[in-house]
Amino acid sequence: MVRTSFWSEVGVSSEHDPLKKMGWHVKNKAPARSTTILFILILFFGVYMYSNYCIDSNLLSRSTPAPVNNQIVQDQKSTFKRIEIPLNCSAGKLTRTCPTNYPENVGEFASTTECPNYFRWIHEDLLPWKNTGITLDMVESAKRTANFRLTILDGKAYMEMYMKSFQSRDMYTIWGILQLLRRYPGKLPDLDLMFDCVDWPVIKTSDYQGPNATSPPPLFRYSGNAETLDIVFPDWSFWGWPEINIKPWNILSKEIQEGNRNTKWIDRNKYAYWKGNHFVSPNRRKFIKCNVSAKNDWNARLYAQDWRSETLKGYQNSNLATQCTHRYKIYIEGQAWSVSEKYILACDSPTLLIKPIYYDFFTRGLVPMQHYWPIKANDSCRSIKFAVDWGNDHIEKVQAIGRAASNLMHEGLKMDNVYDYMFHLLNEYAKLLRYKPTIPPKAVNICSETLACQADGTAKRFMMESMVKSPSDSGPCTLPPPFDPPDLQDLLRKNDDSIKEVEMLEGKFWENQPK
Repeated sequence: MVRTSFWSEVGVSSEHDPLKKMGWHVKNKAPARSTTILFILILFFGVYMYSNYCIDSNLLSRSTPAPVNNQIVQDQKSTFKRIEIPLNCSAGKLTRTCPTNYPENVGEFASTTECPNYFRWIHEDLLPWKNTGITLDMVESAKRTANFRLTILDGKAYMEMYMKSFQSRDMYTIWGILQLLRRYPGKLPDLDLMFDCVDWPVIKTSDYQGPNATSPPPLFRYSGNAETLDIVFPDWSFWGWPEINIKPWNILSKEIQEGNRNTKWIDRNKYAYWKGNHFVSPNRRKFIKCNVSAKNDWNARLYAQDWRSETLKGYQNSNLATQCTHRYKIYIEGQAWSVSEKYILACDSPTLLIKPIYYDFFTRGLVPMQHYWPIKANDSCRSIKFAVDWGNDHIEKVQAIGRAASNLMHEGLKMDNVYDYMFHLLNEYAKLLRYKPTIPPKAVNICSETLACQADGTAKRFMMESMVKSPSDSGPCTLPPPFDPPDLQDLLRKNDDSIKEVEMLEGKFWENQPK
């Protein structure tokens, strides 16, 4: 807009123009009145201008130590302007090519918050390569079990597929990484990695120990355990699981919160609830025997989930947002770690967590008796019975456990933090590379368009619901430092002591029961 007056140039709107306030209206000829009056008005106006100049100069001297170039100010403002990144699926171009107009860099943004404490495990997962770094041979040696290879160069993603994953795990994992690139365009360094979409980790620590041991291959996946070195990464379901109609986390977490509000904890069924596929592992087949029967009531209400039947029924009985109806929820691993853990912990009901072997990227931040109630794996029925009875007698304490876990899921695990975890993990990983990544010969350029423009049905809907539409207007949270070894050992010891304390209470409870 072209400004036409001095007052508009200095930022004063026409209704506040001092000339109008004094009743002065500019005409083609001067008023035919006494020159004395005219002189007085001009003098008054001069004094008015000078006084305002002095006041403005004084204020400027306090707040602005030096003149600022207007162009720099405009550039800074434009840097922070939210940019919309449309999905370009134009007619005739339902294509496998990527647009050329993606924003490459949106400026520098300061971190505004500190990352949750579970981010510290990023350093631990990358510790095996701290001294040696990561070579091209190490990366390529992980190809043996990998589903795909991902290379990022100059902010663009390239993928080479090795073998198809179960269902759409690979596609939604890649989709999540592409959304990270949309959230922080131009911010990720060049990198090169292998990803395995199977549940259980495969890089055994014992294979890389001893004086003649080689460095382990860096392999990304969804879970790990104490005996393996796989690098854990957020699982595919954060962006949706279309095969069983589980919505993206940004949608589902809000629905679970609404379900929490619909049924107050004190009004919920006073038993422990679990629903799932008990055929996937021996532990679950044993665990299902803890269900209520004519002979025993272990305070557990367990329901077998038949996914084939649910698929035919349109998942009418599988809405996770409506399953927060019991005072206690149970988590048990399947073949390995289970994607169900975050949904169970999000319910405001204390989670009875059957001692796990595996962990994912956030569960190492869980503290026993603060975020969950520990349950014995080898005596789960009696352990559940005691936990529910104790909890119903100590309502305030178990409610606090349920609320703490739910808060961790809805706030500590909100999508902002999921993306920031991915960002920091990939950034720290890239620092370890001892070679300059290049595009693998069989890799193809991928972007949101190459996946979403060709999807349909539920898969397409979940992509649209989880798509990042604009770059973030702030930087990632600040990554906390690594654990000091004594601090880490102290943390693990305290967690172990809490579990032992519960087991001691449980042992005394059963000792006092009639034989």
